[in-house]
Amino acid sequence: MASDTQPSSTLYTAEQRKRRDASRWTLVQGLLAPLQFVVFLVSLGLVLRYLVNGTGLEAANASVVVKTLALYTIMLTGCLWEKDVYGVYLFAPAFYWEDVFSMLVLALHTAYLVALATGALSPRSLMFLALAAYATYVINATQFILKLRAARLDMARRSLMANNGGVAA
Repeated sequence: MASDTQPSSTLYTAEQRKRRDASRWTLVQGLLAPLQFVVFLVSLGLVLRYLVNGTGLEAANASVVVKTLALYTIMLTGCLWEKDVYGVYLFAPAFYWEDVFSMLVLALHTAYLVALATGALSPRSLMFLALAAYATYVINATQFILKLRAARLDMARRSLMANNGGVAA
């Protein structure tokens, strides 16, 4: 078995952890993720405002475009990070299902841009498409947060076991 083979119980091998820590994309992802979330919250508010009172369509549309551009940026840099850490741009075993679901998130956000550019949907339908894209974004973000939290807890457990001579406290 090669040293880079992904053990089923950990997110990173020791070598992958070193590459993660050395990758400039780790910091970029760490900065972009909360920024994208803030953009999402502002945009969600603008979309809901339009749906509730019918005002602010231009602001809502602009905010969804900005959110989509933030998503494209984090996806692109995420691919570069995944390449640095796992040797593949997408679908590394450790993040396979998160990447699969990310494709749906991208598809819905892209569909929004296409519908906006072509006028294919009414403004209300466009806002509902934005909400569908945002729902998938929240699910996908939750997938990543849970995965990274589990990895942190696993590292803490392993560290505790190492400090206790291999016996869990």
